[in-house]
Amino acid sequence: MSIKSIAAKLFAKYIHYQNQKWIKQPIQTQQKVFEQLIQQAKHTAFGKDHDFDNISSIRDFQERVPVRDYEGHKAYVERIKNGESDVLWKGKPLYFAKTSGTTSGAKYIPISKESMPFHISAARNAILSYIYHTQKADFVNGKMIFLQGNPEMDEINGIKLGRLSGIVAHYVPKYLQKNRMPSWKTNIIDDWETKVEAIVQETISENMTVISGIPSWVQMYFERLIAQGKQPVGKLFPNFQLFIYGGVNYEPYRNKMEQLIGRKVDSIELFPASEGFFAYQNDPKDSGMLLLLNSGIFYEFIKADEFFTENPKRYTIAEVALGINYVLILSTNAGLWAYNIGDTVMFTSLFPHKIVVTGRIKHFISAFGEHVIGKEVEQALQNTLVNHPASVTEFTVAPQINPTQGLPYHEWLIEFDQLPENFTAFSAALDEAMRKQNVYYDDLISGKVLQPLQITLIAKNGFNAYMKSEGKLGGQNKIPRLSNDRKIAEFLNSHTT
Repeated sequence: MSIKSIAAKLFAKYIHYQNQKWIKQPIQTQQKVFEQLIQQAKHTAFGKDHDFDNISSIRDFQERVPVRDYEGHKAYVERIKNGESDVLWKGKPLYFAKTSGTTSGAKYIPISKESMPFHISAARNAILSYIYHTQKADFVNGKMIFLQGNPEMDEINGIKLGRLSGIVAHYVPKYLQKNRMPSWKTNIIDDWETKVEAIVQETISENMTVISGIPSWVQMYFERLIAQGKQPVGKLFPNFQLFIYGGVNYEPYRNKMEQLIGRKVDSIELFPASEGFFAYQNDPKDSGMLLLLNSGIFYEFIKADEFFTENPKRYTIAEVALGINYVLILSTNAGLWAYNIGDTVMFTSLFPHKIVVTGRIKHFISAFGEHVIGKEVEQALQNTLVNHPASVTEFTVAPQINPTQGLPYHEWLIEFDQLPENFTAFSAALDEAMRKQNVYYDDLISGKVLQPLQITLIAKNGFNAYMKSEGKLGGQNKIPRLSNDRKIAEFLNSHTT
């Protein structure tokens, strides 16, 4: 065992015990974070507009600060972009993380000098937690790759602007610099397909031990590796030990990824976003992700089925319950206040507080009142694959309200790498699995309002073609699991087999 791996184990043990201090006091920890946020933002424009001077409780805050999405913060962000200080947070942000929005166009999410360290320490602590629980640390001696955005940045009135993954690339610790791949020259390639090819050429002969990225894009990298090296990824990289991912549920991809690798590898899930780093899987044997309650973020939660009602109740960490789908609401040390990030989560444990991401509040199907969410379609597909093996590359679901004949239905658009042996049985099993996941969907099928789901087979790289058409191929972009309209479905229907 190398000195580096011994040191990693010792550091992992230290961080584990440090974390117990806040894990064991969740309510007190969040109260302290809340008070610090209010105190530090009293003299900002937002703080003055919302009477922060007279906020002495969470209830005061909820009465004064309504839940808003990016549109509700946009006027303040524009003032910061125009050069004003002390607007949402004290001083000016260190960075704007630029993200693509569906209704707002480009979003400019502020990252402050107070919030930036948490983006870095959370990613580090996720790996250290894996080391602590598994006692595996040899991978620190090999090469690590993080499929990420271009680290080059623009500037707006002295504030640097870039993609979050590109910003984070500037903060890789010195002790990891020699292990980190790809090279700067490759990382700044904008075209994703060109970049993947360059990454393949750089890494194919290296001792890769850790690979990180969104599963769909890592899958593309693996396929190119195999085409070049003529062997499974696990043979090309015999010491490949750990896959780190975030952004989507890994389970629909797991079988395909393990086929490409040729064996099983450990995996851990992260929940980062431009707005903050919220959670990570601290124990590889537990799918729940540890909610980071001490990271400069005050969390509120609104029940998803109440979100669109007037004045829905906002729950704190002291009030949440297991098994309920909540919309995640944030107030952060970068100056986002009661911010609706759009993600929905469910608690799997309350001591410690662990969550799974269930989808997006805007990504659902409720054309007939069924309100099907991302977690349900992913779980239905996962359950179906157990008894009807197949290899799914990508999928999405949309309602078909006006079919040419028969009742309306849910259309599943699936790109298979390997079809199920009995396609008819697979379709029927998938519909049955969906009925078990969502009682309203079951009622609609039983009541002859909907006919059973129909599967449309998408040609190879059809989903990549859609993402390319949207200018979202690669990086941190991902296909919505479901939509309440036909936009994605209509494109993909021109890419069928």
